[in-house]
Amino acid sequence: MSESPTKPEATKPARPRPAAGRNVVRKKVVRKKVVRRKAARRGRKVTRREFPVLAVAWSVFTAAMAMGLTTVGRFLFPNVLTEPPSSFKAGFPDDFAIGVVDTRFKERFQVWIVRDEEKIYALSTICTHLGCTPNWLEAEAKFKCPCHGSGFYASGINFEGPAPRPLERVAVSLAEDGQILIDKSRLFKFEAGQWDDPASFLQLA
Repeated sequence: MSESPTKPEATKPARPRPAAGRNVVRKKVVRKKVVRRKAARRGRKVTRREFPVLAVAWSVFTAAMAMGLTTVGRFLFPNVLTEPPSSFKAGFPDDFAIGVVDTRFKERFQVWIVRDEEKIYALSTICTHLGCTPNWLEAEAKFKCPCHGSGFYASGINFEGPAPRPLERVAVSLAEDGQILIDKSRLFKFEAGQWDDPASFLQLA
């Protein structure tokens, strides 16, 4: 018997291997592109959409810094240095009209000065409810607290709202030069019968 001729085995052509230097070149090219993109991002201009966000961020940062500096300043300079003195001269008795509530010293010294036909007295501007500052309403002839509606007559007596007691008086006297001397360190309460104390008012001759 004749043997059938055998076919030669098919061989796949071998793929050419890339040169070792190609990979190195590709990596360098990729790195250069990344570096260029980062450089472009750092040097690009802020768009209109991004500007409001940056503005808000800087505003918040500035406000936080200001609050921090204010807190440090208050720590370095205690309130004792900025608070008004507890006693002061308010002028001569003739400077105050009868039946008029003088509000000139409300903001700086937190007192009202009132003169009637017999005496001069000074009322604390602190509401006896929760410590708010009432306003003198000339048209209605009363002190009215804007916080919770407490009302007081010119005498300091409470008549409406949640305030449980009248306003407090502060000490009044005559200084050596004849001016009215107000001493806020001494307070007089009506409910304790302290308005009868001669130091709580200035008797007019």
